This record gives sequence, structure tokens and C-alpha cells, in this order.
Amino acid sequence: MRRQAAVALIGPRQVGKTTLALKVGKEHDALYLDLEDRDDRNKLENPALFLESVEDRLVILDEIHRMPELFQSLRGIIDKGRRKQKGKGRFLILGSASIDLLRQSGETLAGRIAYINLSPLSALEIEDDHAARERLWLRGGFPDSYLAENDRDSLAIRKDFIRTYLERDVPMFGPRIPATTLERLWTMLAHCQGAMLRASELGRALEISTQSVTRYIDLLADLLLVRRLQPFHVNIGKRLVKSPKVYVCDSGLVHALLGIENLEQLAGHPIVGMSWEGFVIETLLSVLPWRSTAYFYRTSAGAEIDLVIEHNDQSIWAIEIKRARSAKVSRGFHNACEDIRPARAFVVHAGKDRYPLSGNLEAIGLRELAEALRAL
Repeated sequence: MRRQAAVALIGPRQVGKTTLALKVGKEHDALYLDLEDRDDRNKLENPALFLESVEDRLVILDEIHRMPELFQSLRGIIDKGRRKQKGKGRFLILGSASIDLLRQSGETLAGRIAYINLSPLSALEIEDDHAARERLWLRGGFPDSYLAENDRDSLAIRKDFIRTYLERDVPMFGPRIPATTLERLWTMLAHCQGAMLRASELGRALEISTQSVTRYIDLLADLLLVRRLQPFHVNIGKRLVKSPKVYVCDSGLVHALLGIENLEQLAGHPIVGMSWEGFVIETLLSVLPWRSTAYFYRTSAGAEIDLVIEHNDQSIWAIEIKRARSAKVSRGFHNACEDIRPARAFVVHAGKDRYPLSGNLEAIGLRELAEALRAL
């Protein structure tokens, strides 16, 4: 991909983002502007004048969602720079949202910007051992949470993150939403990790309308905090589930919302299996090849596949997820594979061994499957 005039790093990895920006800045003699800082915002009262004065340096604009009006100015600045042969790699833009930020920038910077989703740490970015993977699953992928001295400190970091999002960041991106209502919804989604979305039931429990539930979940999805996994539809003459499954993206946030502090508490909690499923799905989707799409598959008769990946050549991978260290699948998985006929089928388990089960079905560890996807 050719270099663009601006690169936007977009995602929920708040902790560590500034460190990354400062490291890049040091390597490239860059100018770093934190748009949460009033002094830095004041420098951009006349953005064209200021940014043209530093046109020979990389400019890092952190927390761009604090000044979305900058996108209008950046278009003219970038186009003027191109005429002076200064059109590539001029700006590194950091933000916290996905769809809102894309909508604002896409209208003005089309053809001038490339986007990189900065997801939380994955199993491929930590030590290759069981203890590290279990710690990542418990604490989630926010760097300070994962690297905390102990589980209690890690939980406190995640609870502070949740409070900050509810009280400060969420009101910035959408209409005024009561923080207590959104926290209750977020917690209910954590309790129902990986369940089918039933907005009407959630609305009755929260005493709000179904439309409000849908709008709130839309906002959480736009902020990359919640994932809606869509069902895989094929023309096989069977009744297929139509509602998406909903996951809180980061497993550490799932556990913080539920007050789970350590692995012992997690092992005895009813959410343990679905928490692991969500953790595996997020790990695999973080390395999903370009133009591949993820779904789940379920029929009304009980045939089910946890994760279906359709690659851009229309080949299909079927993935079953098990928390156990050995692989065993239900008849429903085999029935589902007969329906969609995947090119490859895997059972992801909590161990590291890889071995055939039957036909094209393999048992495999999480890291090895993620590496196979990344290599495509």
C-alpha cells in the first residue's frame, strides 16, 4: 500500500498509545501535540498557519476526537504540501473511536489517509507460555492492565478505564446517555458474553426502549468496546439464526465489569467458558487476513459453529472453541460442517498440541492458529 499523507491509529488501546506516539516521535524528530492539553490546542487556533510552519516534521496529533474540526483544515494543508512535494507521511493521528472518526475524516481526507486499528495486546504479542496467556485472558490486552504488579492493581486500572469512558468519553461521541444506564447495559452484556442479542429483553430489564438499547450498543461498537458477530447465511434450505451474537471485546473488561479479580474466581464463575470464547475470537480477528470476514453459524435445529471465517477466495474455515486442554466437539458442530462444507476445520483448545481428529478437522492451540491466519 502506498504511503498516505496521514495515518490514523484508531482503537481502544488507550493505555500505551501515548508511549507509542512519543517513541515514534523521538525516532522521527516529530512534533507531538496532545489535544487534551489546552496549551497544545491553543497552538492550533490557526491550524493552517501553525502546521505549515512545521511542514518538514512529522506531526503527531493525539486524541484527535477532541478537535474533530481539524480534519477540514488538514485537507487543504495536505493538498498544498503535495504541490511542494511534501505529501507523504506528514501526520500521525491518534483517536479513540472508529465509525465516528472515520465518518468525520473520510468525507474530507479520502485518498489522503490510511487507517490502522490499534487493537489491545494479543496472544501473539506476549511470552509463548501458558501462564502469560492465562494472565492476558484474565487481565485483558490494555498494556498497563496486563503489566500490573498484581491482579488487584490490574483490576483497579480497568475499573478506572470503565469509569473514565462512562463519565468523560462516551458523552463526547453521542447524545447524552445516563452513565448509570450505560454501565448497567455494559455489565449485562458482560454477563451475557457471546449470547444472541435480544434488545427487547435488555430494554425491559433496563426500563428503556428497544431502540435505545440498539443505539447504546451501536455507540459501544463504534468505540470498539463491543463486537456484534453476525450470523453466516447460506442457501441450504434450513432455518438459520438471524440475530448477531454480542461480545465485550476485551476479556479484561468483561472480568472488571463482573468484579472478577483473579483466575480462581474466574474458574468458578458461570461466564468462564464464554469469556474464553470471546478471548479466542478477539485474538483470531486481530490477525484476520485482508478482506476475510468473520461470522458464526447456527440453525434452529442446534447445528452450530463458534467462528466461521470466509476468506476473499470464498474458502471457509470453521472453528470450534473449547476451554479444555483437549479437543472434543459435539454432533452439532459436525452437522454444521456438513451444511457449509468448510475447506478447513479446527478445534481451538487451551493447550499447545496439534493433532488430527477426523478428516479435515484438527485440534490446535490458540497461538498456532493465530500464526496460521497471520501468515495468509
